[in-house]
Amino acid sequence: MKVTVIDYGLSNLLSVERALTHLGAQVEITGQAAQIRRAGALVLPGVGAFRDGMAGLEKLGLIPVLREKCAEGTPLLGICLGMQMLFEESEEFGLHQGLGLIPGRVVRIPDRDAEGRPQRVPHISWDPLLVPQDGALARPGQDFAGTVLGAIQPGQECYFVHGYEAKPAGPQYRLADTAYGGRRVCAAAQKGRVIGFQFHPEKSGPVGLALLKSFLELCEN
Repeated sequence: MKVTVIDYGLSNLLSVERALTHLGAQVEITGQAAQIRRAGALVLPGVGAFRDGMAGLEKLGLIPVLREKCAEGTPLLGICLGMQMLFEESEEFGLHQGLGLIPGRVVRIPDRDAEGRPQRVPHISWDPLLVPQDGALARPGQDFAGTVLGAIQPGQECYFVHGYEAKPAGPQYRLADTAYGGRRVCAAAQKGRVIGFQFHPEKSGPVGLALLKSFLELCEN
């Protein structure tokens, strides 16, 4: 399986490439629109600020290309900042428009927990993936069966590092949650073949590799 990893200047490319290669994927890293237009599967990694990430995509002329590819049904996985850029807008350093591939917006994680006590922001820790409490993706049996997360069990942990969180516009886009400061935080989102992981699967050991493998399997169908 060939996977195109998008390089727009704010990506942790090496660890993503190593993880995908370990799983048997042929990895192409590029920021060139022509190559991305030919891609059969896309990964949009990222670290840093939403504003800078969108500016990087715009400079390379990739925003319309990504929208076109996803409209055609090309699978796309956004990781961390890459997931946040899938949404419509972010309030990080002012209001900035995103790719608009998943309805919703990105907001700052509160600096106080659910009981009003100060909490650390950014959220940096290993935390469990949880089935959403309501909506179309809250399934009988409370597991991830039938989704890209189906290879793991609820409660298994992944590595998070982020100061902002995605707020999907409806529960039907919420694939998984995690818990931080006594609140539910969106950990994974999906609309069609566009998927976002707020955590870093490439840094989440066997659990993360299992999820990347599931994405690769989705790309082949």
